[in-house]
Parts: sequence; structure tokens; C-alpha cells
Amino acid sequence: MTRLIRTAILVVTVSGIVAPLGSAAAQAVRPTVAIMYFNNNVFTKDARDYDGLSKGVPDFLITEMSSNTAIRVIERDQVQKLIDEQKLVGAGQVDRETAVKVGKLLGAQHMIFGGFMADPKGNFRIDARAVNVETGAVEFTDRVQDRSDNVLGLIGQLATRLNSGLRLPASSTRTGDASAPAGAQQAGSPTPTRLPMRVAVLYGKALDMADRGDKARAVELFGAVLKEFPDYTPARRGMAKVNSRP
Repeated sequence: MTRLIRTAILVVTVSGIVAPLGSAAAQAVRPTVAIMYFNNNVFTKDARDYDGLSKGVPDFLITEMSSNTAIRVIERDQVQKLIDEQKLVGAGQVDRETAVKVGKLLGAQHMIFGGFMADPKGNFRIDARAVNVETGAVEFTDRVQDRSDNVLGLIGQLATRLNSGLRLPASSTRTGDASAPAGAQQAGSPTPTRLPMRVAVLYGKALDMADRGDKARAVELFGAVLKEFPDYTPARRGMAKVNSRP
């Protein structure tokens, strides 16, 4: 075998090895985003009625942002486990310093947190902040608001704006249609693009009960959500996870 042929074979072999490695490396360096609790900033007498959204809003946002396969969004369970282990959140409130600390422990580049407000007239607002974990600086803030029964529509808007504001790789997945009627479903998807506020709150409370280890209450609340929206995938997944625990 001539030296020229041996060299050609070596080049082909090496290129066949490097290409998959390069592809894996590209996947490994996807921007990593984590989302914390959202603070309940409702100040009316029924403020506590909205507590479930502190975990519901970030869970909805995680689901929405995860549709962008060009980024990595850390699962809510991982964030919750770390918070529980490190006892990082006091009085249910999240601030920039806590978000940065959690982000470093999770290996995230961007941490998203914020708050929400509702009023007696049926208006709902979500305020979001994103911090750069490495520098601790606030890198993007935004606010979305609409009628309270359009929580998922607002989440879709917020996810799109966060993706753009943080200069994350573009998503090829279309977000939910905020103009769809209540209870409508996206084409080809069992997930409704809107949930009534009371159902969104129930879902968030179910997550909280699951986190607290109250299996019976979590099952009851997930069941209440599924009674009205039997094919709501996150609730079905939550129910299955709770029921699988001893």
C-alpha cells in the first residue's frame, strides 16, 4: 500500500470520528436556562388564592421554552430539589442573589425569576427578570399583561421575548396562539392554549403539594385539573409521577 493511499484512508477515518464528536460538542454547549419561583405580588384581600401560581407560572414557562431544542432548560424538579437541599429560598421570595446562587449550583448561564399580579377586574400581569449567572448582572427584564384567563397565552409571549432578549438561538417551534378561544387546542397537540385562571392555580397548587410530599392532596388537585381538561399533558404527567411514589 502506497504512502498516498495510507494517508487518504487515515484522513477519511479521522474525519468520520471527528464529525460525531463535533456534533456532540455542539449539543453540550447549548445555552442553559433555569427558572425559579415567581413571587406572588397580588395585594388584594384574596392574594393567597393565587399562591399556586408561584410554581405554576415557572412550570408553564419551562414547558414553553423547552420547545426550543437549541437551548437546554433545566427541569423544575431539579431546581426544586436543589432549593430544598440547600434551603435557599426563605419566606417563598426569590431575589437576584438567590437566583445567581442557584444558577451556579445548577450550571446554568441564565436564571429567570420574577413575580405576578392580578386585580379584581380580571387583569393579570407577569414581570420577568433574567440574570447572567457568571456576572450577576440583570441582562433582561420584561412585562406581559392580559386578561387573567389567558395565562398560557401570556406565557407564550413571555417565552418568545425572553428567547429574543437573552439572544438565545432562535426557536423553530411556534408558541401558543394567545388569540385562541378558551379551552382551544393547538393543531396536533392535546395541550390547550388557554386555561381558566382557577384551573391554572389548581395545577400550581398540585405541584406544590407534590413538592411537599402530600401525595393525597396532590392527586386530588391534579385530578381536579384533569376533570376539566382530561388531555392536559403536564397534569397527566404530574399525576403519574406522584402515583409512582411509594
